[in-house]
Amino acid sequence: MSGIAVFIHLAGAVALLLWATRLVRTGIERAYGGVLKDKLRLAIGNRFSAALAGFLFAVALQSATAVALIVASFTAAGYVTSAIGIATLLGADFGSAFVVRILRYDLSLLMPILLLAGTVAFRATNARHWRQLGRILFGLGLLLLSLRLIGEASAPLRESQILPVLFNYLAGDWISAFLLAALLAWAFHSSVAAVLLTASLADQHLIPDALIIPLVLGINFGAAVIAALLTKASDPLTRVVPLGNVVIRGLMTLLALALQFAVVASPSLFSAHPGEAVVLVHLAMNGAVLVLGLPFAGVVATMLERFVSVSQGPAANDDRLSALNPSDLGNPTQAISNATREVLTVCDKTEIMLNGIFELFEHWDPKKTQRIETLDDQIDAIHRDIKFYLAKISETALDQTSAAQCQNLLGATIKIEQAADIISQNMLTRARKKSERKASFSAEGWAELCAMHHEVLQNAHLAFNLLVTRDVEHARQLVARKEAIRNLVKASEEKHLQRLRQGNAASFDSSSLHIDTMRDLKEINSLFVSIGYPLLEGEGLLRRSRLVQPAEL
Repeated sequence: MSGIAVFIHLAGAVALLLWATRLVRTGIERAYGGVLKDKLRLAIGNRFSAALAGFLFAVALQSATAVALIVASFTAAGYVTSAIGIATLLGADFGSAFVVRILRYDLSLLMPILLLAGTVAFRATNARHWRQLGRILFGLGLLLLSLRLIGEASAPLRESQILPVLFNYLAGDWISAFLLAALLAWAFHSSVAAVLLTASLADQHLIPDALIIPLVLGINFGAAVIAALLTKASDPLTRVVPLGNVVIRGLMTLLALALQFAVVASPSLFSAHPGEAVVLVHLAMNGAVLVLGLPFAGVVATMLERFVSVSQGPAANDDRLSALNPSDLGNPTQAISNATREVLTVCDKTEIMLNGIFELFEHWDPKKTQRIETLDDQIDAIHRDIKFYLAKISETALDQTSAAQCQNLLGATIKIEQAADIISQNMLTRARKKSERKASFSAEGWAELCAMHHEVLQNAHLAFNLLVTRDVEHARQLVARKEAIRNLVKASEEKHLQRLRQGNAASFDSSSLHIDTMRDLKEINSLFVSIGYPLLEGEGLLRRSRLVQPAEL
């Protein structure tokens, strides 16, 4: 087989690995994202429980970066301190390394089972939960298949005359090797994928033993900066947690590299098999980061909060960096991409508000109330900037597709801003009244509201993802869920009336609050669902009216 053919096969196998990893992560986020976020927020009470929660969630999501972005949003919303957030990320780093250890076991028998089970679950029903479960199982099967393909594709490279020269050079230039590995982890946006690829190449004895530790350290450094770079345009408080991970994990990898220069430890200390040595060095490195870095999480958080000039008051977002670059207005494609990024910022802030409002229904907290009001003000400001920016894009010569994208983005940001207004004006007022009146929902009524809230959150995730993926099937699922909310509201109204007839005291005290909150959730859900309408309409999948036409009577 020619060298070009070998690299094409290897590139395809790596691409499958990256796609499979993403498939599993997005499936878990879409099916269980809301529940996972709620559980994570409740689990991170102190540094040790936070580290454990981060470990478990990184194993579930197969990505420490995903955990980093979630925890950063919690910190920005005031749910957790920066020190607790950094501790959570240190646990997530170790959890990500543990995932690599699991995937290195011989799971070849599971591959066809997972592919078959995933296909059956996805195709057997249109229920969103089962389809996302099918996505997860199929993604795991593809992940195992990609590892086999990487091994098979890299085997002929043992006969290569060029790679030994390259790797032997890097074996004597650890700094270049470290930087290349960091770049690889950044390009993959996944330390799991980068380490698995390195281990597969090591299995074929393509990587010299002297190069294993510098490469693993470089991958860890590159993985540490991913979340920090992804949040560079966010408000200061959001950036503290990812930057804290860079300081602790990044600094320790640099110290480990310096120590390697001084001591020249052999990877055979970890395992006689090169591929296993890669994985165990990676696991040991992240274990050391967790154990040694956890006591310093508070110090690092305080230092970074001062460094980024974080204000604890309501105006904490005055200097927020914007993606709306005026110099890109001459390039409509880039300008629309910039606007999309800003709309996603509005989505993140609205989701934080939607999560926080139900906490206020349970436990009234003036600080969290102020935070929600501040977020609404920020959303109003960003919404205004997006409108003006889109108007300026529309002044340029746009093709039909770009013009439609501008219009859809404008419609989406208006709807999301309206949802934020409902939360800050209507629902916040109701939560305040509930606290002032010392009223309480009945246990059954609260369970019904929580079920609706959870459903609306799931639909919000689907709607926000549509702004990027423009996936027709997900748009169909989103619109179909509108009927599910309508049924939940109808059933809850009937049960509420039944409780009133039975003389339930809690239902009497909170009757208007219950009905109004329920209808607020229904209205918010309708706004989110309507984000999918333009996509379905463009595909000819949306009826013009639900009314029965005269000819049908």
